[in-house]
Amino acid sequence: MKACLLRRPAPVETNPLDFCDAPNPQPARGEILVRVKMCGVCRTDLHVVEGELPARKSPVIPGHQIVGIVEKLGEGARQRKIGDRVGIAWLHHTDQTCEYCRAGKENLCDHPDFTGYTEDGGYAEYAVAPEDFVYAVPENFSDRDAAPLLCAGIIGFRCLRLSGIERGSRLAFYGFGAAAHVAIQVARHWGAEVYACTRGAKHQQLALRLGAVWAGEAAAEPPAKLDAAILFAPAGELVPPALKALRKGGVLVLGGIHMSPIPSFDYNLLYQERVIRSVANNTRRDGEDFLRVAAEIPIQTQVAIFPLREANRALEDLKHDRINGAAVLDCAQ
Repeated sequence: MKACLLRRPAPVETNPLDFCDAPNPQPARGEILVRVKMCGVCRTDLHVVEGELPARKSPVIPGHQIVGIVEKLGEGARQRKIGDRVGIAWLHHTDQTCEYCRAGKENLCDHPDFTGYTEDGGYAEYAVAPEDFVYAVPENFSDRDAAPLLCAGIIGFRCLRLSGIERGSRLAFYGFGAAAHVAIQVARHWGAEVYACTRGAKHQQLALRLGAVWAGEAAAEPPAKLDAAILFAPAGELVPPALKALRKGGVLVLGGIHMSPIPSFDYNLLYQERVIRSVANNTRRDGEDFLRVAAEIPIQTQVAIFPLREANRALEDLKHDRINGAAVLDCAQ
C-alpha cells in the first residue's frame, strides 16, 4: 500500500513524511482492516511529526481522523461486517483494567494506545483498529465531511462538556481552526453566545459566518465577560488574557495535547473561583454522543482536500494558518 511514513521527527518544512510503499497491515484478533477513504489532518499530527510529542513508535504512519470501509475481519471480530463505513479516532485502545478505565474514565487510561502515534494511523491506503474502538459514521455525512469530526469534533465536544456551558452562557474560543469551527455549531445549537478570539481576518470571518456575535484578535478582550472559554490554540501566552475575560466562577478549558509554556500571572486572574482545566483525549462515549448530536444539527464542515502524497504540504499549511476550517487527505488519490 501507499503510505506517508515518519522515520524521524523534523520540522514539517523539511518534508519529513516519506510517501512510499509499505506492507499492508493485517488485523489481529478483535481487529478490523479498513480501506482508508479520507483522513483528517490534525494539529496533533503536526506535534507528532515535529517531535513536540516524544516519539513512541518509529517509524510511524500518522493520522487519526480516519473514514473508510471495512475490508477484512480479524479472528473473533463480529461487531462490524465487510463493507461497513467506519471511523477510527485518536483513542485506539485502552487496557480496561486500570483504575481509570474501571471508573469510566478511559481517556485517562494508564496504558493507552493512540492512532497515528503509538499505532500506525490513516495517512495510508489501509489501517487496522480494534473493532471495539471504531465508530459508525452517520449516513448524512460524506467521507470528506466526516473526517474532521473524528478528532476536531470529538475533542471540541468534550471541551464544551467540561466548560459547563448552558443555554444563554457566554463562551469564547481562543483559536479558530478545525476544532472550533465544529464546536461553535454545537455551542450555538445548545443556545450559547459565542465569541471568537483568533488571529487572521479569514478565521474571524469564518467565526462570524458560523454564528459568533463578535470576533477579534487572539489577545483582544471580548466586549462582555465570559462564563467559559476554550483555548484551542497551542499558545500558553493566551492563558492570562483568557482568564482576564472570565467572569467570577468562570471556566477556562485547555483543549490541546501540547502547548507552549504558560507565563506566570497575577493570582487575581484566577481568584474568585475561576477554574483552569485541561482536556486529555476522549472516551468512546464522547465520540458516540458527539456523532449523534452532529447528525442532528447537522454539522457543516469546511474542508480543504489534499492528495495523500501531499501530506507534508497539508501539515505545513496547517502550521502556518493557511487552512480555513479543516484539512483532509484523500487517501484514494
